[in-house]
Amino acid sequence: MVDNSSASGSAREALQLDIAALRADTPGCGQVIHFNNAGCGLLAAPVANAMIGHLNLEARMGGYEAAAARAAEVRAFYTEIAALINTTPDNIAFAGSATHAYANALSSIPFQTDDVILTTRDDFVSNQIAFLSLRKRFGIRVVHAPNTPEGGVDVEAMAALMRAHRPRLVSATHVPTNSGLVSPVAEIGRHCREMDLLYLVDACQSVGQFVIDVDEIGCDLLTATCRKFLRGPRGSGFLYVSDRVLHAGYEPLFIDMRGARWTEPDRYEPLGTATRFEEWEFPYATVLGSAAATRYAREVGVEAIERRTPALADRLRDRLAPVPGVRVLDRGPRLAALVTFDVAGWRPQPFKAAMDARGINSALSFREFAQFDFTDKDVDWCLRLSPHYYNTEEEVDHVADAVADLAGRGRR
Repeated sequence: MVDNSSASGSAREALQLDIAALRADTPGCGQVIHFNNAGCGLLAAPVANAMIGHLNLEARMGGYEAAAARAAEVRAFYTEIAALINTTPDNIAFAGSATHAYANALSSIPFQTDDVILTTRDDFVSNQIAFLSLRKRFGIRVVHAPNTPEGGVDVEAMAALMRAHRPRLVSATHVPTNSGLVSPVAEIGRHCREMDLLYLVDACQSVGQFVIDVDEIGCDLLTATCRKFLRGPRGSGFLYVSDRVLHAGYEPLFIDMRGARWTEPDRYEPLGTATRFEEWEFPYATVLGSAAATRYAREVGVEAIERRTPALADRLRDRLAPVPGVRVLDRGPRLAALVTFDVAGWRPQPFKAAMDARGINSALSFREFAQFDFTDKDVDWCLRLSPHYYNTEEEVDHVADAVADLAGRGRR
């Protein structure tokens, strides 16, 4: 898939990656212009084939028997994810979603009254709701670090809050769902390591889009989904658990027979690996599809994906910025492939419906998803467009033209 031709930006990556072959692997490219990869990436054929093949095997021989027959392929999920984020298979747990992984991670922390969770103003909505639930039940405190004027967390101010509060947990979302912001998670991690603080990173929108190295980030726990930029199936995600956390004995509140052994009538022992965060029942076809998606991304080359995908988003922002009535909302020193904007004279659902009618997949985001960010930006809703490496420059231009045409009509 690699060519040594030289060009610039996303065009150079298009030469290095065989976009035509990648699109041929992606049946959805012939049906829609898919700019909702921050919701779900389009499945590549090898991913769908892996899942369908296993379901057929289950139908022929039985679910337990099929799982046993595919044990080596199931184990490949852990080796593939480990290679993707620079860790070992023993540090990876499968989860039904990133939120499930995040909740399991939180449940392993023995919070007490007045413990502090230090986070940012750009954290994911479900994480923030979980923190508020912990506050309601256990009386913890939630502290938000301020942002810089250009957008994104002020790391030095966050470090000062670490020193002042000695938080029980520091949490950051690498790329929030409602914005193209890329948070400086590695910089935050350096301060956490210096102060020996527990650090949890939500990498839901960055895995499959950026090179992720958990050692470089310095996190103790990291959660992600497989369905977004990794292009895996729905209902799949994973949790990374560091050796430090495992050796300290952290375990989920409702550990089950997958993660522990019932050794005596009144005693159990958790497993020594991240498997302690899993549950016994597994969607094996989904696990195999996730392994195939991770393998596919690694074969394409995450470094090339990291260069091409955000470059396509930059092109889209450049095209949208001068459009009358359109306000691009993304702020920060580094931006990901999530392009958010509002449109004067339109209500959210009709605008998205008009995009749908043109065969363009998109997503809506609302203030309830981003109370701090949308209040700061004074918006109640935005449309989110999120291209990926298999999209083309021509699609970017077509989508920008469609937005401009609809914005010019200004219908509520």
